[in-house]
Amino acid sequence: MSAQHTRRALLGASIALAGTGVLAACSDGGTSTGHSGTNHDGMDHDGMDQAGPSGTAAPEGYVAPDGPEVAAAEKRRGSGPVRKVSLTATPSRLDLGGGHTVSTWAYGDRLPGKEVRVTAGDTLALTLANHLPQPTSMHWHGLALRNDMDGVPGLTQRAIEPGKDFTYRFAVPDPGTYWFHPHSGVQLDRGLYAPLIVEDPKEPLSYDKEWVVVLDDWLDGVDGSTPDAVLQELTKGHSGHAMEDVPSADADAGTGPSRMLMGATSKLLGGDAGDVGYPYYLVNGRTPQDPAAFSARPGDRIRLRIINAGGDTAFRVALGGHRMTVTHTDGFPVRHTTTDALLLGMGERYDVLVTAGDGVFPLTALAEGKKVSAMALLRTGGGAAPVATVRPKELDGSLVTADRLTPDASVALPGRTPDRTVRIRLTGSMAGYDWAFDGKPYSADQRHPVKAGERVRLEFRNATSMWHPVHLHGHTFALAGNASGARKDTAIVLPRQTLTVDFDADNPGLWMLHCHNLYHAEAGMMTVVGYRS
Repeated sequence: MSAQHTRRALLGASIALAGTGVLAACSDGGTSTGHSGTNHDGMDHDGMDQAGPSGTAAPEGYVAPDGPEVAAAEKRRGSGPVRKVSLTATPSRLDLGGGHTVSTWAYGDRLPGKEVRVTAGDTLALTLANHLPQPTSMHWHGLALRNDMDGVPGLTQRAIEPGKDFTYRFAVPDPGTYWFHPHSGVQLDRGLYAPLIVEDPKEPLSYDKEWVVVLDDWLDGVDGSTPDAVLQELTKGHSGHAMEDVPSADADAGTGPSRMLMGATSKLLGGDAGDVGYPYYLVNGRTPQDPAAFSARPGDRIRLRIINAGGDTAFRVALGGHRMTVTHTDGFPVRHTTTDALLLGMGERYDVLVTAGDGVFPLTALAEGKKVSAMALLRTGGGAAPVATVRPKELDGSLVTADRLTPDASVALPGRTPDRTVRIRLTGSMAGYDWAFDGKPYSADQRHPVKAGERVRLEFRNATSMWHPVHLHGHTFALAGNASGARKDTAIVLPRQTLTVDFDADNPGLWMLHCHNLYHAEAGMMTVVGYRS
């Protein structure tokens, strides 16, 4: 495989040199040790003149990721107790259960990575050491944090080079269920992800136990497969957007079988369910043949925080023998709604409450349209575990989707006429693998301008035969384009349908907007929402 085809774009990296400037190693928020090419004398030693307090050239007409507007917004969030965390991204051998051990990349030696738990109002200072053979980064999915800590190489920071480290430091504003992962090529589809739980100091819910549930689709290290090789196969070696000169991934390109999936369909998803056939589907890093188990007592009230960390798979989730009460989606509270099952697109999160029965119960996550399931166990008493292929009847019962949820009054977006409407057409096909916004694969000069203080309406018109989970960095929006819609940061746009959402432009910077199907994004389905200066 040629080096040209394996120099996978850092997600968002091609912004770097055309009109935005490249952030130097340090900003007011974070610190680094030895980022490549950057000294602390205001000059990038790859040859680019720098300006500004942290050595960044401000994008013409737009707020810089470490500009004074960003610093002012961070100051308004306040500075609470500092929670220090250290993580290492490293090659690792992981046991997935059922006799399956894989070589992959992970945060240490566990899957998912170790949960990070803070309280809203805290300042998180997390140092990421890169022991990988490629540059990496860390994106804080769902958080309305300062822009220069958002973790998008070439847009909000330089990538963390092999052998170096970077400290992400920022105020954590909102309680809820979040997670973090790289925003570098297809690294997310390895083992580089972990939950971020932000506790509410005034928690209104009452429960006895908490179960964090992370769903994933897995192929890395199985029969020679790697995410890089899958992207190569899907795109036929031609990603849809310009690539930076990142280190060659030849050593990790893989020699595995075809993973291209044809014929996977789902009525819930409006047709085509996915592009990639994964050999394993996991709950908390385990296959259903040797599942993770959660212990409780009969009658316990349990809060489940469910995260879809998959690359190409929507999951339909149910707990056998139980109904679930939905309390939050994407970290923000909703009016409590009872359901048998949930549907989660990639990047989405739901919190639910259940009252535990007596026995052993399957928490089943059906890979929607792919006819395979992941499973974990809730164990409150004796009895045999259900078989790995069990399909609880609740999977086919009532199902709540995000558009049917109503926000809690405490977080409902106030009614207001939009000041600006941004219309985005989702385009592309499986045949050409030319996924894009407005027929234009991602390039450095794309901008959707907004101004601080505006109410912004986004209209996503899906002209494709595929569903797409769209994710906006640094903000939450209200579904349905009005104050009655649930607050979300990731939402499904069904084929041939239009999704309308509103958000308040209250977090200045340059923010990625992209499909959270990892392979669609890398093919070109991403853009930038930029605050005008």
